[in-house]
Amino acid sequence: MIPEHRSSLSTHIAGLLSAGQVVFTSKDAEKALHIGQGAFLDAAERLQRRKHLLNPRRGFYVIVPPQFASWGAPPPAWYIDALMRHEHQAYYVGLLKAAELHGATHQAVMEFQVVAGKRLPKIHAGRNMIVFYYRKDMRAVASGLEDHKTDTGTMKISTVELTALDLLRYPQAAGGIDNIATVLTDLEPKIDAAKLAALSQKAERPVAQRLGYLLDRLGHQERTEPMHAALKARGSLTWTELDRRESRDPDFAPEPAERNDRWRVIVRRFPEVDE
Repeated sequence: MIPEHRSSLSTHIAGLLSAGQVVFTSKDAEKALHIGQGAFLDAAERLQRRKHLLNPRRGFYVIVPPQFASWGAPPPAWYIDALMRHEHQAYYVGLLKAAELHGATHQAVMEFQVVAGKRLPKIHAGRNMIVFYYRKDMRAVASGLEDHKTDTGTMKISTVELTALDLLRYPQAAGGIDNIATVLTDLEPKIDAAKLAALSQKAERPVAQRLGYLLDRLGHQERTEPMHAALKARGSLTWTELDRRESRDPDFAPEPAERNDRWRVIVRRFPEVDE
């Protein structure tokens, strides 16, 4: 015989799904079903074992619709905004995932990448992996965020300009310099030079220098002129490595391939763009 609280929770989540809602909290469910925490957890655990529910954070549940049963979870875009509100954390979907949403097509994005104002552990959500990257100054980049429509509402994503800067801020998350250069070829037509210049003033100067160098090398100096002027207004530029990892690699010759005076960037190896 099926316990009454289990049947009630199944009916409850079916009703939420029919209303277009894929998330709920344990407190809301307990209140709606007039059951205690123990009864709810018992019912929820049973449904999790049957792959009908996902529990990515304590007290927060994601319903797995039948069409995503084989995946073990709906797409993270369906619930990331609700999850981060539950966590009381500022966030935005960024890096390669944001680049994909802006039209970059050169690479398959294996992670759902989120930038947040708190260090958070990654989430295994069925076949999906949600990975968080820490940014202390979330308020400083508020002008670089926009709402992106999803099947269940909206989520915050980085603009093209902030995405471009972040690719250089988190190079390992972006797949390294070669992949960054490749993604920039897709993003460049959508970059607003004035917006890029404004946001670059919120970025670490070496990040803006590296981005400026790459855009120039890709033949888009018209996109970088305002940013270069903004950087120079902040003071003289100091030399920085294009790829700090390569600068520490003994396989690279000590003599750089280029020392770019305009951006003060040291290049050990010219980036290769995947055509």
